[in-house]
Amino acid sequence: MSSIYKCPCCGEKTFNPLSKAMAGTMKSKGKKCTKCGKRCVNGKGATAFAALYFTISFICIVIVFIHGQDSEWWYTHEVPIVLGLILNMLIVPRIVNGFFFKMMETVRIDAYDKEK
Repeated sequence: MSSIYKCPCCGEKTFNPLSKAMAGTMKSKGKKCTKCGKRCVNGKGATAFAALYFTISFICIVIVFIHGQDSEWWYTHEVPIVLGLILNMLIVPRIVNGFFFKMMETVRIDAYDKEK
């Protein structure tokens, strides 16, 4: 995959959609730039989107859990629906991060600790 996203620190195109998706949100340590070596993460918008998406997914999981005994259909499909929602909580924000939201240098103090 070719690099199409610029590093916010050095300005070089060193991130592709996969590496940008794996950089994480502001709560993560981020992914190192191959040129300058600084760690970069997806910015505030990605963090807000992930938090909102997790909250909505968790509310949906609670609703499925509460109504799981209401009918035969809910009872037989409760586990696959909950597993699908949990997988969505992990996958969808990464896909969105890979193509949207600006990158920024990590703000975590411990991101550079213990590096050689």
